[in-house]
Amino acid sequence: MTLEFEPYTIEADVLRIGDLEIENRIDRVSLTGDVVLTKDKAGLALAKELQSLIGRIVNALEAEKQLLATVELKVTETVKNPFA
Repeated sequence: MTLEFEPYTIEADVLRIGDLEIENRIDRVSLTGDVVLTKDKAGLALAKELQSLIGRIVNALEAEKQLLATVELKVTETVKNPFA
């Protein structure tokens, strides 16, 4: 796993674990896609990567001195393609 990925810091960071995409934002970490954890060494390696990432997210949240109860996420707006 990329050690430079620090949850809730650099908005441009994107990490992949299997087909799971982890997008870093200042106010959230988004996980989209999927990861298949097969019962073999490859599955174990992916599971450990995921475990490490989740641990770092939990640590970042626990270290926050003034953690909000909830963060209001803006609804995604779909706009017409101006090039179509």
